[in-house]
Amino acid sequence: MTSIARRSSAAVAAVAVALLLGVGCSTGGDGDSGITLVVADYGNSGFKALLRDYHQAHPRIRVVEHVGDYHGHHEELAEHLDEGDGAADIVGIDESYLPQFRDRPEAFLNLLDFGAGELKSRWLGWKWQQSLSADGTVQIGLGTDVGSLAVCYRRDLFAGAGLPTSREEVASLWPTWEAYIEAGHRFEASGSGAHWLDSSARAYNAIVAQQEIGYYDWDGNVVLASNAGVRQAFDLSTRIIVEGLSGRLRANTAPWAAAMRAGTFATMMCPAWGLGQLQQNAPDTRGKWDLTAVPGGGGNSGGSFLAIPKQTKHAKEAYQLATWLTAPNQQLRIFKETGNLPSQPGLYTDPSLREVRNEFVNNAPVGQIFGASAERLRPQYLGPKTSIIRAVIEDTLVQVESGAVPGGQAWATALSEASAAIANGPPGHPPRAS
Repeated sequence: MTSIARRSSAAVAAVAVALLLGVGCSTGGDGDSGITLVVADYGNSGFKALLRDYHQAHPRIRVVEHVGDYHGHHEELAEHLDEGDGAADIVGIDESYLPQFRDRPEAFLNLLDFGAGELKSRWLGWKWQQSLSADGTVQIGLGTDVGSLAVCYRRDLFAGAGLPTSREEVASLWPTWEAYIEAGHRFEASGSGAHWLDSSARAYNAIVAQQEIGYYDWDGNVVLASNAGVRQAFDLSTRIIVEGLSGRLRANTAPWAAAMRAGTFATMMCPAWGLGQLQQNAPDTRGKWDLTAVPGGGGNSGGSFLAIPKQTKHAKEAYQLATWLTAPNQQLRIFKETGNLPSQPGLYTDPSLREVRNEFVNNAPVGQIFGASAERLRPQYLGPKTSIIRAVIEDTLVQVESGAVPGGQAWATALSEASAAIANGPPGHPPRAS
């Protein structure tokens, strides 16, 4: 699902809960009349009602869903794998954590051994590849959602600044990121008092996601220092700060949520899951927001996978449930109920998805907008310390926004701190503030 506040509100801490679906005890142990499968995930995966339906169709199968907070869920999974005991039968893994678990293939079932390769065409090519080993012989995860990117913008603030307000006209304002910055200057010149966007870090991550090569090349080498695409993303983001367009807010914080409610910024990068975040943090702004294409075409921020630890005692049943949860019909239902966009392009032309609109963002055709963005995205290789590198660069941009690091020194600072983090840091758990 990733960056991550759709899973936990910026204002309200996530609470881990356990839900027993079906009958029998809630310990997760097998009963005399069937088996129990434990599904461990985080935030709002949209599985609750689906798991009830699955039990009704498969009375032998009881399902216990454990819902945890984002970081705690992944940290506990790592501990269970280290200890060789305690992992759920099916586990959700976020894109940011995926590389560190993909690099432990011995801890998970190879889903290719269960026939997952025959289902490969269901998924976006880059989504399937993210959880596949470099040599293509081990697949540890089945994709659930993607964080397809669009831009949320305040129609009322645009109108007040003399800018167009229709989705098509707004998208034409920013075919490129340079044009997006120029549109921001037009907005700021109107004297509205609001900033053009909430956070330079969110723009930075969106630009990086559009590059063919990110922090790693396809051979698994860190190429941060030599990658012109990442440098361009950083320079554009620094320019946004230096030229006064950023609200200098850190996503998923109380000040950010308060600014969203107050209307003190006009645009923000919106992954598909981010609409729930917007509605939760600023319910009184219904109808003031709209949604349109992100500069530069497609994009993605986050997404999740279902994996099956080898600790399971019910491999066949766990695989059957995981494939059912990620099947097109279930993914379409989750999208309608939660806004989590499926990672299966066959659904993007389905009228049932294309016709989905969201009243909160001026009845925008969210299925069409997010589906088109996902299809345009270029795949990237996510290395084991992708999340560490991202977090360091985000922190550097925050330091530029606070004045602690001059804009002209920011790239050198980011490279230095990223190199130290790569050399000394753990496999990584990201703050994923954007």
